[in-house]
Amino acid sequence: MSTASTSVIGQSRVAKWAVTASVVFLCLWVLVPIYLLVANTFSSPAEVNGFPKRFWPSFDTESIEFFLNFHGVGSALWNSLLVASLTMILSISVGAPAGYALSRFEFRGKGTFRVLVLMTRAFPLPLLALPMAVMFIKVGLDDTVLGLAIVHTTLALPFAVLITYSLFSGIPVELEEAAWTLGCSRFQAFIKVIFPLVLPGIAASAIFAFVVSWNEVFAAAVLTIEHRTLPAFLLQSLDDAPLHLKFAGGAVLVIPALVFIFMVRKYLFAMWGIANR
Repeated sequence: MSTASTSVIGQSRVAKWAVTASVVFLCLWVLVPIYLLVANTFSSPAEVNGFPKRFWPSFDTESIEFFLNFHGVGSALWNSLLVASLTMILSISVGAPAGYALSRFEFRGKGTFRVLVLMTRAFPLPLLALPMAVMFIKVGLDDTVLGLAIVHTTLALPFAVLITYSLFSGIPVELEEAAWTLGCSRFQAFIKVIFPLVLPGIAASAIFAFVVSWNEVFAAAVLTIEHRTLPAFLLQSLDDAPLHLKFAGGAVLVIPALVFIFMVRKYLFAMWGIANR
């Protein structure tokens, strides 16, 4: 075997080990915090504050039961679900048509519009909080689920537009033209031909909008008082709480989002095939 062949084989092995190490590191980076959160949530308060830690939790539900029965948790959880669902619906309802228009039509200012969509993320939310609060009070949207959903939609909409734009751009326009020649209108061609192909991408955009709304805390804390979402409620109520209750609150915040992502995972995985076309 020549020296060149040996060198190539050595480089291939190094690359393989590097990829394997990177995958293992990323898995640990994601899974270890989730494990620590779940383990401490289902451990007794003494175990959470004690040392050394047990590898397996004792499955003591005292902390989680106390937190779930705490006054205001149920309504905050329901408000988070409502706001996240409304944000998801509004983001897709506005973002998907905008993405389709950007991919299929040529109009003056198209490039500027795409830049402006990105520019909406250039302004930090704390800078806009005070004028938004004043405007919402004037129009009667302060401390409402709809008002907060509109703010969260503003945060998620740029990504929904750009994701759907890239997906529609990856689908040949000839498919729609073929449907037109067979008697379909533009709307019928979209529903029967294009929509089934982009459904995984739209589902991925919906997941992103849901998670953005579910985890957002600043606008929820500023714009709501009686109708706080779960993150804002946790920020207000668990500041000085014991450590085991903080773990329980974190689990209640994280687990629903993980369950939602798990339920729609097949659409998320399918999107990768569309994006790579």
